[in-house]
Parts: sequence; C-alpha cells; structure tokens
Amino acid sequence: QVQLVESGGGLVQAGGSLRLSCGASGRTFSSYAMGWFRQAPGKEREFVAAISKSGITYYADSVKGRFSISRVNAKNTVYLQMNSLKSEDTAVYYCAAGYGVATMAREYDYWGQGTQVTVSS
Repeated sequence: QVQLVESGGGLVQAGGSLRLSCGASGRTFSSYAMGWFRQAPGKEREFVAAISKSGITYYADSVKGRFSISRVNAKNTVYLQMNSLKSEDTAVYYCAAGYGVATMAREYDYWGQGTQVTVSS
C-alpha cells in the first residue's frame, strides 16, 4: 500500500513556473513507476509525464520541452517542474504510482488527492 500526497499547486501567471511535489509513504517507493496526470473541468484525466523505476522519463506532447519529471528515492518524492505555463495547463494535477511505467491512468494502482494549478492569462 502506498499513500501519495501532492503539494505545490497554486495560481501563476502565464509564462511562469511551478514545481509540484508528491510524497509517498512506505519503504518501497523505489520499486514503483510514478506518473503525473491532470484533469481540467469537464475533461477526462490525461497523462502528463511519467518516470520509470530506473529514471527513464516520458512526456505528453503538449508538455514536452516545458515540464520535467524527476524523482528522489531517498526522499520518497517525485517532482514535476512546470515552466512556460499556459492557460491550458490549468487543471487538478494528480500523482500516481504503479508497478510499470505507463501513459494510461488505468495502469496505476495508487493515486494522490490532487493539487490545483491555475494559470491566468
């Protein structure tokens, strides 16, 4: 069982930056692939970024070159650095843990409660 808690969301102007953090409970954090997803009002949850157990990263085309996912296993934490933010990045951002890295939400077994990111234009 893994419990995930996101933090770092907030209100930012377009072009600005935010760094989201996701802290995980338990001693087996390093054995999980981690992902970030987001959900805007009236839209389905969508893949943002993922990082494998070995540190290989994957990104949605819409955020490639602007967002960066990383993990620090010693801190049981995964980060999402978001730069050059756009109004269309506004959403609730969720982190997730799974046994294999994937871009599909259904492949992840554990989810955080989400953190709101609002980008004003």
